[in-house]
Amino acid sequence: MEILKVKDLIKVNFAVTTDDGDSVFKILDRHFENGEKIVLDFSEINILTTAFLNAAIGQLYSKYNSEDISAYLKLENVNNSDKILFKTVTQRAKEYFANKEEFEKNTGDAIYGAD
Repeated sequence: MEILKVKDLIKVNFAVTTDDGDSVFKILDRHFENGEKIVLDFSEINILTTAFLNAAIGQLYSKYNSEDISAYLKLENVNNSDKILFKTVTQRAKEYFANKEEFEKNTGDAIYGAD
């Protein structure tokens, strides 16, 4: 099982941007496609946002189911205060990708009004 330190991947100790999250997603996706299990290590990460997590972790749900993600990805050294962010992101991603068209329609209706 390969250990990937988020700080080494994004070169800073704050995981806040969608771009950084996208780069982590691409790395995770490559490993998943090759059937490789990964430990994603959050040590030395001082700031973590849902924007980063949506891009890095949430996107995994567009291609993989919960069982595959649980089997291939282990998280380490996540601050207790950040664990709620992971829970929120994963729950939203599951809901979104389970019914993407309906979610986007309802969001569009809420913003632009229903036809």
